[in-house]
Amino acid sequence: MLEQSFIFLPNMGKKSEIKLWMHGIKSWNDFVNKKEISGIGSKAKYFYDRFLIKAKDELDNDNHQFFARYLPSKEAWRAYPHFKDSICYLDIETSGYYGDITVIGIYDGFETKIMVKGFNLFKPLLIDELRKYKIIVTFNGSSFDMPVIKRCFGDIFCEHLHIDLRHACSQIGLTGGLKKIEKVLGIEREEEVEGINGGDAVYLWQMWKATGNRKYIDLLVKYNEEDVINLKPLMEYTYNLLKTSKFDGCMQ
Repeated sequence: MLEQSFIFLPNMGKKSEIKLWMHGIKSWNDFVNKKEISGIGSKAKYFYDRFLIKAKDELDNDNHQFFARYLPSKEAWRAYPHFKDSICYLDIETSGYYGDITVIGIYDGFETKIMVKGFNLFKPLLIDELRKYKIIVTFNGSSFDMPVIKRCFGDIFCEHLHIDLRHACSQIGLTGGLKKIEKVLGIEREEEVEGINGGDAVYLWQMWKATGNRKYIDLLVKYNEEDVINLKPLMEYTYNLLKTSKFDGCMQ
């Protein structure tokens, strides 16, 4: 999908991008190989050609930072298939809505790494872990997870591509919280954490601190782990439907 995208070109809006697709310009190569394109002047065409050639080079060199810089944040999902081998799904828990971070869960699609305050949640370890990835996927991370992490640890994100599934899902009519969307799509959770929500996660942390009983922290970790693991099938479903609705639909 990324090589069919023109939305990251300066002053290129969604309507102009769709117009290109509907006129049979389906890829960067199609655009560059056209001598003239209706509605785009010769100077703009020359500039766009150079920009797309550079984009192709950056993609060939696996440079996610170029696309993190130019791709609109709500369209970052388009980069998913190109960098999905270097992706992590991330979710945090806090001591209150904007309180201290108690747990950070990271899932690379195969294994989870759960960092817990007082055990292994340290800034150097978190930075080392995040450096492994080019895409970070969250649910509502633009409004919550990322700002809270920056407040607690500073700006430790190295120009990652960030896909916020809350915004991506809304483009295909999936609205509401993560748990609601999971139920709509039939994504299940393990029985022991079924029905637990963010407010319960705060309570579990408070009970762990008050009693020292491991059952509370273990349940909180399990809840967070389910959050990050379930983001993967949601990402795959959302990408496929977005691509079909936005690009493939214009090609019919």
